[in-house]
Amino acid sequence: MLITHRKRLFELWHIAAKHRLDVHLNIDEMPQLQPIVRAIALHPTAYFAKPTDNGVKLALEEMGTLFLKLGQLLSTRRDLVPPEIIAQLVHLQDKVRPFDVKILKQQIEEPVKEGGLGTAIDTLFSRFDEMPLAAASIAQVHTARLHDGREVVVKVVRPTIRKQIIADFELLRDVANWASARIESARAVHIIDVVEDYRQVMLKELDLTLEASNTTQMRNNFLGSRLMYVPEVYEAQKNVMIMERIEGVPISQTAVFDELGYDRASLAEKGLTIFFTQVFRDNFFHADMHPGNVFVETLPSGTPNPNPRYIALDCSIVGELSKDDQLLVARLLLSVMNNNFTGLVDIIARAGWIPPATDRYALMRDMKRTVSPMISKPINEIDFAGVLVSVLDIARRYHLDIPPQLMLLLKTLVHVEGLGRDLYPALDIWSLAKPILTEWVKQQLDPLQKMQEIRQQLPELLLSLNDLPKLLDNSLQSLAHLDGHQDQHLREIQQIRADMLKSRQQDWVALLGFVGSLFIAQQVATFTIWQVGSWLAPLFYIIAMLFVVWRLMV
Repeated sequence: MLITHRKRLFELWHIAAKHRLDVHLNIDEMPQLQPIVRAIALHPTAYFAKPTDNGVKLALEEMGTLFLKLGQLLSTRRDLVPPEIIAQLVHLQDKVRPFDVKILKQQIEEPVKEGGLGTAIDTLFSRFDEMPLAAASIAQVHTARLHDGREVVVKVVRPTIRKQIIADFELLRDVANWASARIESARAVHIIDVVEDYRQVMLKELDLTLEASNTTQMRNNFLGSRLMYVPEVYEAQKNVMIMERIEGVPISQTAVFDELGYDRASLAEKGLTIFFTQVFRDNFFHADMHPGNVFVETLPSGTPNPNPRYIALDCSIVGELSKDDQLLVARLLLSVMNNNFTGLVDIIARAGWIPPATDRYALMRDMKRTVSPMISKPINEIDFAGVLVSVLDIARRYHLDIPPQLMLLLKTLVHVEGLGRDLYPALDIWSLAKPILTEWVKQQLDPLQKMQEIRQQLPELLLSLNDLPKLLDNSLQSLAHLDGHQDQHLREIQQIRADMLKSRQQDWVALLGFVGSLFIAQQVATFTIWQVGSWLAPLFYIIAMLFVVWRLMV
């Protein structure tokens, strides 16, 4: 694995040494990073490079998109990352190094089949601002004005980014394979599937037509809402998107909210309500909610808004759950909120997460000991990351089989918890979430609603009755062939067993022949009569090698 990616690994090592990441990583607080810190310090470049105040930001920028995404995630976790590093990571949300505006304009004017708009800049806009409004890991944003006077933003994908993302995911996939083969907790969370799913998500993020579709759907979900506003998309192709310009303040600028007189507690409650609304009402949630993508509404002059709404940007990464997974997540959260860990274990057992021989009482006891201390605590007193690590450790010890489709939701929860911690640390997420979840679960289990669903599906069910005779005939034929298949499978199993026994015998013959020939060669090498050892010993060495060749060939 390391040999295959040695060029990229050496490149990452060089970048880390060039920006002296070993100086920024505090091994006193994170001793598990000590081997990495020592490796960085040993690179020859580290002897000549001088540490800078923004070394972490510059290193992650130079390493590429995947590392930028990691920095964006960590920028919301002030409980995990020291303040001096947070101050650098927040600039990764929308202040990444921009690329040349001449290249950007060429991409806009490229033909539609190549991902551009196929129209000259002057024809598209009455004004185009060459200074970027924001530069993020995937794309760059410029402000402009349409000929009808509407103010817009123009989003353009970074050039040559797709090749680097594919290469880095090859490395990440090999690391996941290595971890899955050796670390039980990695297998428990299906780390290989998670990496592959995220690879697909990242590649989709490069196609702005998909982001435009997601944005339009989320906008329709919140039309007329007092909670959130989603800007309108005017035009989109694969590499370029034009959308409505909005007025707002990034969610991370809490000092500005205080100056504007906004109620931060109310804003935090709105944010949590939006999250649960997206997950359970719409089953369509924003899965990349770092501070660069979440704004709070202001009036055009920057003055306070009497009833500010959230503004959602960059809807390229969204998540959806099946109805069963929605209900499962809701019931798990309610079980935790009600301190009902027996019910929690029963739910995950019925979901098929627990192996049959698992000690459910011991699992319940460990879950209660780990999770119950965070109940009824405000968000600033919850060690969310610590609890998450402990839960994953429990999953490893009890061989729990966690579905990969829930990992994107977990990533979103990490973002939401980090945003809430910054915005209003005293927020009681449990008292706010419990009535929302309880009402949703009641609706899902309402018999009248179930009857309504059956009534809507009735025409399709009646039409499917036409296929019933054919299905019955196929079932009878399958049963008739079942005995034949069982006999065939039994013969195949017996043949496999015989082959294994034969292979084992051949292993022993080859091993004994090899060891015996070496032993004889060493013994006869000491014969000096008529120089027997000089020609007979090499003969037995050759025989020993022939045993090895024979075993490899058969």
